[in-house]
Amino acid sequence: MPENPERDMPDSERPGLGESGFDGRAVSALLDVARSVATDAAALAARRRSEGVEVAATKSSLVDVVTHTDREVEEFIRARLARERPGDGFFGEEGEPDDSRTGLTWVVDPIDGTVNFLYGIPQWAVSVAVVEHGPDPSSWRALAACVVNPLAGETFEASSGGGAWSSGRRLTVSTPASLSQSLVGTGFSYDADRRVEQAAVLGRFIGSVRDIRRMGAASLDLCAVADGRLDAYAERGLKPWDHAAGALVAAEAGAVVGGEGDAPADERLTVAAAPSISDAFRDALADAGF
Repeated sequence: MPENPERDMPDSERPGLGESGFDGRAVSALLDVARSVATDAAALAARRRSEGVEVAATKSSLVDVVTHTDREVEEFIRARLARERPGDGFFGEEGEPDDSRTGLTWVVDPIDGTVNFLYGIPQWAVSVAVVEHGPDPSSWRALAACVVNPLAGETFEASSGGGAWSSGRRLTVSTPASLSQSLVGTGFSYDADRRVEQAAVLGRFIGSVRDIRRMGAASLDLCAVADGRLDAYAERGLKPWDHAAGALVAAEAGAVVGGEGDAPADERLTVAAAPSISDAFRDALADAGF
């Protein structure tokens, strides 16, 4: 593991901290940390998946599962960040949050797409983002992010103002000519009654687009928009760790990313779309009662 010269500095002396804000050098250093941590955590998760998976508990419903690996990977990331970035906050899916003393918080989904992970479907990822102004999507500013799908051998990363990248290749969104020629993604609730409602909404919406994909990992869906594999994506009910990293990757690739009205993406609504269809996509969602 490379040495981090900032690790032992007082919080107030780290590059980019203070009244001047975060400069490019500081953001680049944060991206290096996000990439290193996410890559190693993804390798750990992949090893554990090859050894077999056990459900540790359920959360919001019987189908909303958490595995022992989710918990182990989150603790690995928390401990690593505590060493590399002491004083930063931590906000993960599985454990209690740690408050920030630096103005930075790491927002982490140890395994996004846990059901895919459980069933051996290679569409899951480790998602790591660092934000300033706290772990509330309504007020945070995402600085750096990394999403790693180890089974596909893919890493997606972005930094504020630095673009979005995958394996040295700059990402850019698609340019569909119309909504009717657009492939869009979405997700469903863990609540059975809510899924029935969502299916009815999609029945009213699907005629407006080329087709719909539901792949089961929001971070990867957002990265798919960034890479032009999807033209647009929308989902309700996402938690901050579900979209923190992927939304930055999508935005830095040129997607229009937001929530309800002029609000930022949050639990109420997360939308990412290629600019050429963004308005039409939102109009069609509203017409369908999404």
